[in-house]
Amino acid sequence: MHPTLRLSLIVLLAPLCTVLGGSTPMNTVTAARIVGSDVLTGWHWPRGLPIEVILQFLAPSTPFSAGHRGIDLAAPAGTIVLAPADGTVSFAGVVVDRPVIALDHAGDLRSSFEPVEAKVAVGERVSAGQPIGVVGMGGHCSPDCFHFGVRLHGHYLSPLVLLGGVPRAVLLPRDPP
Repeated sequence: MHPTLRLSLIVLLAPLCTVLGGSTPMNTVTAARIVGSDVLTGWHWPRGLPIEVILQFLAPSTPFSAGHRGIDLAAPAGTIVLAPADGTVSFAGVVVDRPVIALDHAGDLRSSFEPVEAKVAVGERVSAGQPIGVVGMGGHCSPDCFHFGVRLHGHYLSPLVLLGGVPRAVLLPRDPP
């Protein structure tokens, strides 16, 4: 299957997975510790293992509604943040009160990280796993975590879709036989 088609199918099915994820609601995955590398589509965790997701992606009901447009990963200030995939630094600076980095990736994907102090410059090419900055202070997540967001064609999606962390859908029969 073509990688773009596979990614499109994953993105389309991801909301269904969160609704039909089986008997374990997505909220119970909050604060999950990930100790292995479950990588999908060439994307990698933006920090070393183990990973602790302390706040999950919460899709807004409309593009401008409240929601949590990414995931928050436990990490004390000074933790090294890694590029999740090959890309180009499109932004490295301060937004409101926090340091932010944004990377553009193949397939019209963009990742963003806050509060993360850049160790890279705008226009610089980065490779998956390359250090791009360190966790700083500021924002909703400070001082012991950082926010990791991803957009596809300008629309937010859970980074877990690209990292293989979205539970498989379990389809149940409508009516008992």
